[in-house]
This record gives sequence, structure tokens and C-alpha cells, in this order.
Amino acid sequence: MKTLFVHGVPDTANMWSPLLPHLGLEEAQTVRLSLPGFSAPVPDGFGCTKDEYADWLIEQMAYHAGEGGQVRLVGHDWGALLTLRAASLRPDLVKSFVVANALIDGQYKGHRMARLWAMPVLGEASMASWRFMKLGEVLQKAGMPESIVDEEASAIDARMRSSILKLYRSAMGLSFSGDWVADLRNLPKKGCVIWGEHDPFVGIEVAERFEREWRYALHILRGCGHWGIVEAPEQAGAIIQAFWKSV
Repeated sequence: MKTLFVHGVPDTANMWSPLLPHLGLEEAQTVRLSLPGFSAPVPDGFGCTKDEYADWLIEQMAYHAGEGGQVRLVGHDWGALLTLRAASLRPDLVKSFVVANALIDGQYKGHRMARLWAMPVLGEASMASWRFMKLGEVLQKAGMPESIVDEEASAIDARMRSSILKLYRSAMGLSFSGDWVADLRNLPKKGCVIWGEHDPFVGIEVAERFEREWRYALHILRGCGHWGIVEAPEQAGAIIQAFWKSV
């Protein structure tokens, strides 16, 4: 069975490097997906909206599951949001899911930067300012491990910045409603949530609310930030392996 890893924003598939050695997986079982526009080409006609990314992920799931098969999903940040959306639309393709530091939540309206990116002109100005910032230091302060921060920061190019703006505008700055929230009732029963305790973007109360409402186990990585799942890879890996064995 294949395990699909879905990164978030502003990341690439490289972000999973610290975690993979702690999961006991063979290389042939591991698929690190690259979202279109994130160190990967953007297909013709692809508008980089949340629904297009979810449909793209479903296509990846179906391909790697094979006829009548299933996959395991591991998602972080926007990868977690897309994992939940895709799994709620095609639960038949999903053996289990693990999501970290982002959840579809009708009460959460997005962090300050997400709301800024959703606004015309101001979003472009924010992205333009990135060219003059020490992005590595910013990402590392939010919890990205030093081992990957340079490569991840260097991957943030004009294509990625454009893709990010389109994605956040399609989500109104991380304000979810309608089917994206209602369809969570269709999620597979086998799932769990991992959370960096000191996430500066999404408060731990969002994770606790998701646990109460949907009854998925919540594992807190104490002292970690937004990238806790790779900031504390041994601990996260042990949680994930124990979860996989239980299902």
C-alpha cells in the first residue's frame, strides 16, 4: 500500500525529509506529492483553486491506489486541508489519514497573512516584500527545522507566490463553509491529528474543537511550532507508526 505525503504552503515535497526515516517505510511505499506550482509545473488550464487542488489530489489517490485499492494519506498545512477534502469526497480510496496543523473548521477565519493574501493588491504587495526578507529566518522562527529551511526558502519563486495567492483567494483566506465543512461527516473513521503546540498561525483550540466534534485522536507535540510534524520527527514518527498499527 502506498502512503501519500501532501505538503502545504509555502512548502515543497522536500519538507518531509526529516520525518520519513522514522516511519519504517520502504522507499517504494512512499510518494511525496508536489502540488502544482510548488516546485512543480502548473498544468494548462489549472487555476490553483482549492477545489482544483482537491480534485488533483483525488486523481493522485486513485492512480496510486490502483484498481480496487486504497492509500494512506499524511498531510500538513494546506496538505492537511486537501487531505480532509479529498478523503471526504472519496473515502473509498483512503485506508487512513494523518493531518497536522491545519483543519477544515467553519469557525476559523484564517491567520492575518492568509487574510492579507486573499485581498487584491495587498496580497501582491505582501508577496513582493518576500524578495527582500530573510525567508529562512522567518520560517525557522515559525518552527521549520534548520535541516530543510534553506532549501524550502529557496524554492519560493514567482510561480509559487502566484499559486499561493490564487489558492488563498479561492478559500477567502481560509474561511471554509458549505460542502467543505458539511462533507467532513463522510471522512473515513481511521484518522488522527498531530499538532505543534505553539503554532503561530492556527491555534490549538482549532485542533481541540475538531477532536470534540469529529472524534479523531489528537496528539500534541509539546514545545513545537507550525512544522511540528517534522520539527520533532522521532516523536511524530512514533505516533504515526502506532496509529498505523492500530488500524
